[in-house]
Amino acid sequence: MIAFVSGPVAALAPTTAVIEVGGVGMAVQCAPGTLSTLRVGEPARLATSLVVREDSLTLYGFADDDERQVFELLQTASGVGPRLAQAMLAVHSPDALRRAVAGGDEKALTAVPGIGKKGAQKLLLELKDRLGDPVGSAPRRAAAPAAAAWSDQLHAALTGLGYPPREADDAVAAVTPQAEAAVAAGDRPQVAQLLRAALQTLNRAR
Repeated sequence: MIAFVSGPVAALAPTTAVIEVGGVGMAVQCAPGTLSTLRVGEPARLATSLVVREDSLTLYGFADDDERQVFELLQTASGVGPRLAQAMLAVHSPDALRRAVAGGDEKALTAVPGIGKKGAQKLLLELKDRLGDPVGSAPRRAAAPAAAAWSDQLHAALTGLGYPPREADDAVAAVTPQAEAAVAAGDRPQVAQLLRAALQTLNRAR
């Protein structure tokens, strides 16, 4: 098992980071919130989980060990593969998922693309005794992207989750005031927070 990768960021794409490890570029699948903390040329350390299939080896990357653990626990539920588990972590933090499962919050799970009401009910039953209680850790610090790039990164994240470009455009427009407010306050828009707000907007629209 590859527990983590550490090295300079060689490249970034909407769903992937390439980390240079000993002269080798390791392609790591990451959720938008994790990608938003990375910068090309800067050092990074990602907790990882290797998913082995007959025709592929895919490395998934996470901001910390807790996120990786939840990613792996989610896949113990029937019907949850790595892509859906990563989508769940793109919408909710590990503790938010723990709270949703502990509180039987169907609405929180149906906010994830690919999970309907029946699927949410099934997941709540299967995961109830697996995720544990919220750990109450402080939110991880995220180095937010430049203000000029947040909209492109958010749009790419939404289309990467399966939303049509037009719906992604509408969701970006809906959260633009939130991003502009952050800029006006002297902060940089944080893609992870904007993504969650955009997904809530899309879920209400449907």
